[in-house]
Amino acid sequence: ELWRRAFLGRASEVRKQISGQYGGSPQLLKNLNIGGSVSHHTTVSHACSSGLPRRVLYKPDLCIVFCFPVEMDPHVRDCVRSYTEDWAIVNRKYHKLGTGFNPNTLDKQKERQKGLPKQVFESDEAPDGNSYQDEQDDLKRRSMSIDDTPRGSWACSIFDLKNSQPDALLPNLLDRTPNEEIDHHNEDQRKSGRHKELFALHPAPDEEEPIERLSVPEVPKEHFGQRLLVKCLSLKFEIEIEPIFASLALYDVKEKKKISENFYFDLNSEQMKGMLRPHVPPAAISTLARSAIFSITYPSQDVFLVIKLEKVLQQGDIGECAEPYMIFKESDAAKNKEKLEKLKGQAEQFCQRLGKYRMPFAWTAIHLMNIVSSAGSLERDSTEVEVGTGERKGSWSERRNSSIVGRRSLERTTSGDEACNLSSFRPATLTVTNFFKQEGDRLSDEDLYKFLADMRRPSSVLRRLRPITAQLKIDISPAPENPHYCLTPELLQVKLYPDSRVRPTREILEFPARDVYVPNTTYRNLLYVYPQSLNFANRQGSARNITVKVQFMYGEDPSNAMPVIFGKSSCPEFSKEAYTAVVYHNRSPDFHEEIKIKLPATLTDHHHLLFTFYHVSCQQKQNTPLETPVGYTWIPMLQNGRLKTGQFCLPVSLEKPPQAYSVLSPEVPLPGMKWVDNHKGVFNVEVVAVSSLHTQDPYLDKFFALVHALDEHMFPVRIGDMRIMENNLENELKSSISALNSSQLEPVVRFLHLLLDKLILLVVRPPVIAGQIVNLGQASFEAMASIINRLHKNLDGNQDQHGRNSLLASYIYYVFRLPNTYPNSPSPGSSSVFHFISTLRGVGKATDRSCNRMSSHTETSSFLQTLTGRLPTKKLFHEELALQWVVCSGSVREAALQQAWFFFELMVKSMVHHLYFADKLEATRKNRFPERFMDDVSALVSTIAGDIVSRFQKDTEMVERLNTSLAFFLNDLLSIMDRGFVFGLIKTCYKQVSAKVYSLTNPSNLASLKLDFLRIICSHEHYVTLNLPCSLLTPPASPSPSVSSATSQSSGFSTNVQDQKIANMFELSVPFRQQHYLAGLVLTELAVILDPDAEGLFGLHKKVINMVHNLLSSHDSDPRYADPQVKARVAMLYLPLIGVIMETVPQLYDFTESHNQRGRPSCVAVDDYESEGGSMISQTVAMAIAGTSVPQLTRPSSFLLPSSGGRQHSTFSTESSRSLLICLLWVLKNADESVLQKWFTDLSVLQLNRLLDLLYLCVSCFEYKGKKVFERMNSLTFKKSKDMRAKLEEAILGSIGARQEMVRRSRGQLERSPSGSAFGSQENLRWRKDMTHWRQNTEKLDKSRAEIEHEALIDGNLATEANLIILDTLEIVVQTVSVTESKESILGGVLKVLLHSMACNQSALYLQHCFATQRALVSKFPELLFEEETEQCADLCLRLLRHCSSSIGPIRSHASASLYLLMRQNFEIGNNFARVKMQVTMSLSSLVGTSQNFNEEFLRRSLKTILTYAEEDLELRETTFPDQVQDLVFNLHMILSDTVKMKEHQEDPEMLIDLMYRIAKGYQNSPDLRLTWLQNMAGKHSERSNHAESAQCLVHSAALVAEYLSMLEDRKYLPVGCVTFQNISSNVLEESAVSDDVVSPDEEGICSGKYFTEAGLVGLLEQAAASFSMAGMYEAVNEVYKVLIPIHEANRDAKKLSTIHGKLQEAFSKIVHQDGKRMFGTYFRVGFYGTKFGDLDEQEFVYKEPAITKLAEISHRLEGFYGERFGEDVLEVIKDSNPVDKCKLDPNKAYIQITYVEPYFDTYEMKDRITYFDKNYNLRRFMYCTPFTLDGRAHGDLHEQFKRKTILTTSHAFPYIKTRINVIHKEEIILTPIEVAIEDMQKKTQELAFATHQDPADPKMLQMVLQGSVGTTVNQVRIPVPAGLCSAQPLFLNPLEFGLCCRCEDALRKNKSLIGPDQKEYQRELERNYHRLKEALQPLINRKIPQLYKAVLPVTCHRDSFSRMSLRKMEI
Repeated sequence: ELWRRAFLGRASEVRKQISGQYGGSPQLLKNLNIGGSVSHHTTVSHACSSGLPRRVLYKPDLCIVFCFPVEMDPHVRDCVRSYTEDWAIVNRKYHKLGTGFNPNTLDKQKERQKGLPKQVFESDEAPDGNSYQDEQDDLKRRSMSIDDTPRGSWACSIFDLKNSQPDALLPNLLDRTPNEEIDHHNEDQRKSGRHKELFALHPAPDEEEPIERLSVPEVPKEHFGQRLLVKCLSLKFEIEIEPIFASLALYDVKEKKKISENFYFDLNSEQMKGMLRPHVPPAAISTLARSAIFSITYPSQDVFLVIKLEKVLQQGDIGECAEPYMIFKESDAAKNKEKLEKLKGQAEQFCQRLGKYRMPFAWTAIHLMNIVSSAGSLERDSTEVEVGTGERKGSWSERRNSSIVGRRSLERTTSGDEACNLSSFRPATLTVTNFFKQEGDRLSDEDLYKFLADMRRPSSVLRRLRPITAQLKIDISPAPENPHYCLTPELLQVKLYPDSRVRPTREILEFPARDVYVPNTTYRNLLYVYPQSLNFANRQGSARNITVKVQFMYGEDPSNAMPVIFGKSSCPEFSKEAYTAVVYHNRSPDFHEEIKIKLPATLTDHHHLLFTFYHVSCQQKQNTPLETPVGYTWIPMLQNGRLKTGQFCLPVSLEKPPQAYSVLSPEVPLPGMKWVDNHKGVFNVEVVAVSSLHTQDPYLDKFFALVHALDEHMFPVRIGDMRIMENNLENELKSSISALNSSQLEPVVRFLHLLLDKLILLVVRPPVIAGQIVNLGQASFEAMASIINRLHKNLDGNQDQHGRNSLLASYIYYVFRLPNTYPNSPSPGSSSVFHFISTLRGVGKATDRSCNRMSSHTETSSFLQTLTGRLPTKKLFHEELALQWVVCSGSVREAALQQAWFFFELMVKSMVHHLYFADKLEATRKNRFPERFMDDVSALVSTIAGDIVSRFQKDTEMVERLNTSLAFFLNDLLSIMDRGFVFGLIKTCYKQVSAKVYSLTNPSNLASLKLDFLRIICSHEHYVTLNLPCSLLTPPASPSPSVSSATSQSSGFSTNVQDQKIANMFELSVPFRQQHYLAGLVLTELAVILDPDAEGLFGLHKKVINMVHNLLSSHDSDPRYADPQVKARVAMLYLPLIGVIMETVPQLYDFTESHNQRGRPSCVAVDDYESEGGSMISQTVAMAIAGTSVPQLTRPSSFLLPSSGGRQHSTFSTESSRSLLICLLWVLKNADESVLQKWFTDLSVLQLNRLLDLLYLCVSCFEYKGKKVFERMNSLTFKKSKDMRAKLEEAILGSIGARQEMVRRSRGQLERSPSGSAFGSQENLRWRKDMTHWRQNTEKLDKSRAEIEHEALIDGNLATEANLIILDTLEIVVQTVSVTESKESILGGVLKVLLHSMACNQSALYLQHCFATQRALVSKFPELLFEEETEQCADLCLRLLRHCSSSIGPIRSHASASLYLLMRQNFEIGNNFARVKMQVTMSLSSLVGTSQNFNEEFLRRSLKTILTYAEEDLELRETTFPDQVQDLVFNLHMILSDTVKMKEHQEDPEMLIDLMYRIAKGYQNSPDLRLTWLQNMAGKHSERSNHAESAQCLVHSAALVAEYLSMLEDRKYLPVGCVTFQNISSNVLEESAVSDDVVSPDEEGICSGKYFTEAGLVGLLEQAAASFSMAGMYEAVNEVYKVLIPIHEANRDAKKLSTIHGKLQEAFSKIVHQDGKRMFGTYFRVGFYGTKFGDLDEQEFVYKEPAITKLAEISHRLEGFYGERFGEDVLEVIKDSNPVDKCKLDPNKAYIQITYVEPYFDTYEMKDRITYFDKNYNLRRFMYCTPFTLDGRAHGDLHEQFKRKTILTTSHAFPYIKTRINVIHKEEIILTPIEVAIEDMQKKTQELAFATHQDPADPKMLQMVLQGSVGTTVNQVRIPVPAGLCSAQPLFLNPLEFGLCCRCEDALRKNKSLIGPDQKEYQRELERNYHRLKEALQPLINRKIPQLYKAVLPVTCHRDSFSRMSLRKMEI
């Protein structure tokens, strides 16, 4: 026989494991153009193993002789080819530029954001408050006085101003330059250095994986679980006398399964190894490994690492042999020297004689998860864990058990239990200190599982055993990615390494605890034999020390043993035999051996396992041989051609088996043989194969065998017991194909690649059976469909977001290729001599050929080439597939639809391969595929579209998958077929779906599918080109839309826009949609879904907007469109977008709400606007209007939009609105300006105003948030609830369907799922805690400093760029107006946007351009500002001043320049600039009042700059202008200095409000300014939640407005000035305008503010009502509405009235509900003493604090505040409330006295003040009591105790517009002791009465009061009542005492009924006390005291109100 050496096509074995890019190196890629008009690249790369970094394993030298017959088995050959051949991968050259690979992912974004300039923002520059604070603090220390400089001291302020420095002046500012030149200059400045890519600055919208992204499938590679590296470092026993051998393996207790093969190692010293020299041949380096890599696929709490030790066989049982190890200690070595020598001698003898046999010795186990979890929890780099057994250690299993026991409660819920992650724990070094002696009768695996289960119990049996002490040190760590010097389980090098002397690391094969579904990719053919037990109890003769010799034989001769048994440790790599360990004197031993065998690739019937049983004689006796054979048995390897594995119970023969035994099994009773125990089975053995050749599944075996029979044409075929003849083959083949369904899933998956290859082969090349062509296409198609569905159903964790099973996807991507295209296989003949029909050769010829199987290679290959060459008759797979799919029906069709993606992708790959191998890639697209095939594809697409439409409601999930599959298919076809044809297909689908959408009432699900479809098609990398951006809007010349003229992109983009009807370009007109087909579809969808009247599509907003956003951001970053001209062409495809977004203005999220204007709090109620003209532009604009103070009478018409019913429902979410606006900006930025201008010219005023509103929104939307916000967000990381709400709505309205569910399932996470709550997708919560939704924020937490900086940098650049685009657009609008000289009315809108942008947080760069534009605008249209838009003028002044005080120089320069020019222009128009003066003054006070971080130093510089301009302005030098400017500037400076003081008191809220109050008082004659300051105060109060005070400020404001309105117009229904407001507050009268210097409101510029109108008044009052309501003062709400109602009644405004009455009802019902629960305020008297306080010295105030403020709290606050100001040591708080004597105080200290005071009312007042509110509103008098005695102590005995009541009166009533009010009057009443006592008794009696009658009863309260009354009084009244006391007021006492007694009695009774048994004693004590009290009072009650009968003495009373009160008491 011939034998051949190597095996495998190449002498290497390949693990296909790819890392990194799968393209291979460039020379391997054959780049082919699949392209018609556009260069379109699809690359098929043949990645051969050199080019791909596959994990290649080499045999270092082919020294192993594999013996194969020359003829390799066809199945083996196919398997090997499948594992080694190159893949054919299709790459599309530009594919990465499609939107599916949008660069808006984080890493790509970072790339594009490199080199951004840092934008300077004032908000970031502002000092943090600390540095600024320090300057302020010394100011405060210096002075606390408000009037250091009286208001009039001009001198010093002018001096300051004269000496300050101006900023740099702008050059040529005062020159008269023509407007055009200025515009050009501004534009050049603006356009230079702009950021090219807008989207690089904008974060991608937060969506799940974009639907169009198809991930590249995983590379097929060998399966590994989580990998552990175990290193064995040392093993030491107490004594060292002989070599010890160890093995490691993993066991899973729960599954009762060994989950890895054994790793054998020994740590013996050279001396010890020397003892075995005669028996052990030299060791191969691979057997010296001491470190191993274990793989665990299903880590769990039940995995143990078991270590078993063996030693050389010796006489005596294990116990005897282990004894010395237990009794000797290393420390006593010297003492026991002789004994040890003797032991060593014995050991040497045994080693020499029995060296080749082993015996079991000891074992131990390590609970793996404990190590991993405890290592994880330690903070060091590597952990030392001791594992011991003895009592010494306290716990046998782990030294640190405590940390681990707790984990037990986790008893794994799933395989992926959290605690079981092995990939990232800290490396641990274990020291195992104790081993258990191996019991001879407990060797089986069953026993081991019992022990392991027992180990986990705390009271383990094993604990009681005496351990063998030893020290085994092991390192356990996560395995590194690519370990060096690593060998596979077959001992091949994982990565070639030259140095063969290095001790390697071994990979240990895993036997997973449960099935693992991964296709084979490497050649592996191993057999494991496990002898388990033997029963020789009934065998005659001596057989005690039994060992089994195992051999793998290829024949029956003893010399036929093959060297294929792997060695253990320190031995050769392979040997011919293996022995099991001996159990001494045991006739029926158990074994625990694992024998690993390398199976030959091709097995024959003669291969078998031979077991020989020996008796080993341990004692050396004369003439007894060492081993005596006592039995034989065997297992044939093949049974009916299949590998034989499993559990066997074999009979054992007593004599050598006869000839030819190997083909039979030992169960067959051979004649004349003697058997142990009458041929019963006595030997148990298990055989397990781990093989990628043997399927071990009967159905697969049969299928492969039949297919190979066809290959080889060898009949009959033997399968199992059947012989199949050729005439029967067809039926058998078909039945075997359909029987594939019955096979096990695991082998199907393992042989998936081969199986699919074979099925495809049967489709493509129908076999010839018995001379007939048999068409198996249909059968194979069905089989494929069912296999694929099976995988899908059973492996659903294995799918990507589109439901593509990853195994199948990678099969198509990597493995699949057309069967005739195996390139460069060395000899195609050897791998595929298929005898399949080919019409050019007669059938005879083919069969003929089969006779000579051994024909030479050259012949075969040439034959093959002619057979598989370019012959037209071979079936093409894609054509056959399309045909089968179109004709199939019923369940097959259903199965194919379920997994349509698979067939579509197969078809596409097949088409590309066909084009590539047929060299058709260069052919024109029309001629690439035959008509017939194209018809099939059309039919297929059309029917599938039909399925989608008809089934989308029933099978949602399936239809979603089908829809995306179809879309991807069409997307792929765009790359390989005729474009016109594909557009036709798209149109077909689109039509079918759209028709259905229109007919549905709730179309959102189907519309959502349509969007997905469109989005995937548009993600094509040539989307732009497909839209023909270069052709003009003329009907296409050729009938098909596929245009072939423009081949190169650049030339394509160069044509000019002719003046066609411009509107066509901006509207979704028919020409537009014909020309730009896909863009037309996208924009139409957008328009339809965003249409507010679109029923039921609300849920799709986000989806459709994301689609557009995604396309644009993809174009933005596409290097092909980087050139601006090209980008302008691309932008043309989206011009209609501007119109679509303009339509949506009312629905956009209102970004302006957040800062509803910077200058002053807006007080205009939004509702007014709503009422004015149908539905307005939404709150946004209302607020904006309120903010930018457009009086609503002159509102531009743009706000009167046509009503879009039900607006409130359809506001977009913030995210969607933001995405839309950024798209708008992109189009505006990149579109051709001249085109835009032409279009603007055509637009109506209304439309232009719409556009301006949009820009206004954009300004707010992209406002810079500021670093501080990023930091704050970083610490909180919260998502706005609005977004969540929107997501929830989307979920509920159903835009989220099964696909997203699936996406989420495929990623196993609910993160960011819009449906987290709506669709119970919580089922995965149980599984992976790390994935579920509460994690959604964690990854964003705690960004580093640098990241925050980076975010702020990006945000700053985005804000700047967005605003510059807006500015560009405004300039175009202004030009349009200038050119056409019409539509001036929109300029107000332009100005409004400009002003708004100035009000937002802007960068210095933007502001400079913005001011330049503003100056140009004012100089072009001066009358606009000063005559029409006067409110805008005011606003402009405010903005400019605001920027004049900026901390950034350039901003100040520009702002001062603008302000100066503004005055100058105003002066030139009318020679007086009163208006600007007035407005600047107002603006300044408003600015200073509200701005927090305002710095007067900067403003002073700007004022100086303005002065400088005035001095240098030569033209106007002769006029009054310079003087007027100077006057104005000085006046401003004055106000400035005044308000600077407020800065000093920023921290002292009371003082600050006092100052504002003073300033407001100072503006008494200038109503506008007073109003401003009142509003500032209101704002301050609201900030501090003083709503009542805030309401008062608003009421005062309203009163002020009312005063002036009543002067202006006499309307009955308006309030008559302040008087009307008296009921709301008595303080309002101070607003009356009666002084002589009141300005008449007719004068120009006075009372022109927006509030001095009826609407303004209404707004103020509504706000006041709202504030009162927030303060809980509902009664005042009523009073406010009393003023409002007449106004609304007069205006017949029913809507308003209904709202008001609704609010009133709410207020009154709250009064009822909250009865007794409202708290208004707590009052304290605060006195300041000491010169340090400046003008506060000796002032007393009443402070109003929030309800339930404790004295300690206010005391702490004031003490803290003033302590900080003056120093802790200087401030003292006076603890009592006695009058303060100024003389006794230390002049260097500051004193504060704080006393709690209560509102005080005279008796007559109590008549009116009935409710709680009455008693807490309009308070002017307060009282506090001070106890004292005549000798100066505070407290004394009853008869000495006096009390002082102090009554304070304040200057105004609380609540007022400030929270502290001066005390203006003080009076005192002194009570004598008897009056004090009486008052106390009255109080007690009232308390008792209240407690007794409380309902429900409150026993605690009752007992407290009782205890106080009965308990204490007794002690004082025990003394006989002193006569003096009684004589005072005898008439009062009797009833009082009597009342007290009665009350006590009632209370005791009540208490008795309430208490439980435990309080009986307490009750008795109370009763005893009561009786004592009664006795003591007896004389008084019974009038037994003679003095009482004397006449009543005249009583001198200090104040009769007291006696009146008491007397009245008596009359009760």
